[in-house]
Amino acid sequence: MKKIILTGGGTAGHVTPNIALLPGLKKLGYEIFYIGSYQGIEKELIEKEGIPYYPISSGKLRRYFDPKNISDPFKVIKGYRQSRKLMRKLKPDIVFSKGGFVSVPVVLAAKHSRIPVIIHESDITPGLANKLAIPSASKVCCNFPETLEHLPEGKAVVSGSPIRRELLTGDPEKARIYTGFTSDKPVILVIGGSLGSVTVNEAVRKLLPTLLKSWQVIHLCGKGNLDPTLNNAPGYVQYEYIRDELPDLFALSDLMISRAGANAICELLALCKPNILIPLSKAASRGDQILNANSFKKQGFSYVIEEEELSDESLSEAITHVWEHKDSYITAMKESRKTDAIEIILDLIETLRKNK
Repeated sequence: MKKIILTGGGTAGHVTPNIALLPGLKKLGYEIFYIGSYQGIEKELIEKEGIPYYPISSGKLRRYFDPKNISDPFKVIKGYRQSRKLMRKLKPDIVFSKGGFVSVPVVLAAKHSRIPVIIHESDITPGLANKLAIPSASKVCCNFPETLEHLPEGKAVVSGSPIRRELLTGDPEKARIYTGFTSDKPVILVIGGSLGSVTVNEAVRKLLPTLLKSWQVIHLCGKGNLDPTLNNAPGYVQYEYIRDELPDLFALSDLMISRAGANAICELLALCKPNILIPLSKAASRGDQILNANSFKKQGFSYVIEEEELSDESLSEAITHVWEHKDSYITAMKESRKTDAIEIILDLIETLRKNK
């Protein structure tokens, strides 16, 4: 039987594209294994899919000073040794990595074992983990044409991001029953990422008294970020994280407010949903979300609010603007050049396996 190891973790964005590949890989006859961290969100998400999960030690590699910079390299070395053992045990034909620091020792171990590796880079510029892993890869898939200049010539493929098919087939009526919403007001879906966003959460909640006069709001606020005082607010529901019902919530939503992680915005593009992006600031990141958001703004897909400019007033103005111009945003997204990322990546996997 053909065998593949998938890896990636740290946030849902490093896992859900792997999940999107599962049906196609199974159809092609692959036996699938997953290598992730002991405690990351990937463990829960992958085990729900019934895929054998192998945890390894992982450490974060930081550009700034932190006492953990002393201990974490030893965790990475341990993870590399564990990955080497798993390569010998599982004997995969190929490895597909979605990134995140847990993937680095896996990719290095695959290279040492002469197993071909495909890496997917979601953002316009590669993150540190993928920068370390790219020299060991046979191919590097990416979402944006702008990324090609940051990747080795001959390795790069503009594939787009794998989107789970079920996200595009939601039932709005199921979502209406699930949320208890009525049909007389449009719906805003707020997504702060799997880890949540305090800044976005606070801005949305501050605006609620005004917002709920004209809208109903679904708020995905991240783990540990529920506000019990808002549990019975009419027209407002909040969840830490949604999995099975997400396609239905997407289908019900008329406008979306989101961070600008690459996978999240690619889902917005696939859904053709009018949206407002609030990228993570440079003070809290390497600035990749700002680049992602500005690319979508330039193409007419999104309205962007810089985090430093986010307030209840700026958010209210953005919602009004996007709703008034929703047709132009939808048209731009529908007319955009779309690729079937899943088919492109599956073809790459098969080609590299056959040429191994």
